[in-house]
Amino acid sequence: MDRRQFLSLSATGALGLSLGAGLVSCGSDGKPGSRKWRDKYSVIILGDTHFDTEPADVYHSNYNEQVEWLNRVQRAEFARNGEMWRERCPRLVKRAAELVDKDTRMVFQMGDLIQGDCGKGEVHQKMLTDVMDNFKGQFGGLPFITVVGNHDIRGVDALETYHRFMPQRMSQELGKEITKTTFDFNIGPDAYIFIDFNNPDDAEVEKLLEETKDARYTFIVVHGPIFPADSGNCRWFYHGSEKDTELRRHFRRLFAERDAICLCGHIHTTEFYDWYGDGGRITQMTMNSVWSRDELGKYEVVSEGAADYGELRKKVTALDNGTAPKDEQALFDEYRAGLKQYSRSPAAGSYKLNVSKSGVSIDFYAGDSQEISKQFILR
Repeated sequence: MDRRQFLSLSATGALGLSLGAGLVSCGSDGKPGSRKWRDKYSVIILGDTHFDTEPADVYHSNYNEQVEWLNRVQRAEFARNGEMWRERCPRLVKRAAELVDKDTRMVFQMGDLIQGDCGKGEVHQKMLTDVMDNFKGQFGGLPFITVVGNHDIRGVDALETYHRFMPQRMSQELGKEITKTTFDFNIGPDAYIFIDFNNPDDAEVEKLLEETKDARYTFIVVHGPIFPADSGNCRWFYHGSEKDTELRRHFRRLFAERDAICLCGHIHTTEFYDWYGDGGRITQMTMNSVWSRDELGKYEVVSEGAADYGELRKKVTALDNGTAPKDEQALFDEYRAGLKQYSRSPAAGSYKLNVSKSGVSIDFYAGDSQEISKQFILR
């Protein structure tokens, strides 16, 4: 797929506004929690997408990273993205769009919507606009809701651009005023709280939790995972810094007390966690749509069960900057005892969240598979 094909749009933003206004907090009769959406609905989900294109100078001609190792790593990402968006990722998105049915209310994207690293605010905004408009068109104008990822605000003037552009765009998609990168909405009786992982607004998160305390299901949508990932950069999770240990435990308790279902991205894997502790339960699904290699189009489990959690990190000998990783087994031990289910797969694909009064599940389609590769039961 060349850039001209990618930028050929098939729907307008206005359709999203009209749909969003009627399908977010109300049913078709205009009443919050309408029985029509109380019984069942679905949401199509993309994980990280790192949208980009070839040649790299379309979006990165102003890129000028001075740190040698970082420049090398990021330029390798440009090459990876261009190659996967040439053919595999368009197939993945097309397959995801085919999952839409009469019960589908929205489409979610788990952050790192774009690669970023544009070197100029105007180009960063164009990158955001190009992919939002295209995805919205491919999903038939359904409300397309994204949570902010680290790449979405990476680069010169990128943070300011995202914070100016995306709340306005989310307002159009949801049919309600969004002023921050942490926000919430309802689908029928269920609460969805989208959290800015890069700059957590703790007071806002606590306020939204309080305001939605009567929800049937509480979904926490955040780019970075709630649990430390079994990888070299295991501290890159929600309030994962060592200095934030008490804050991390505080929000873990709040989420557990709500029996929260956490939908995440960031780590480019398909992972499932079901954890009991702090007086409740947290179920986490991390999702990945970075189809960077052919083999990631098949679902294969590489870690399974609590005993495997943290074992992969023991094999990491060096981080991206060349330094040796710190021993973090105590961090993994803190979570391992409460893990009732855990699985990890490097697979990339698309996901269908199914919500009803009888339960919650996610169907995973690896690559552009026509059949469900794995079903995860969340409730």
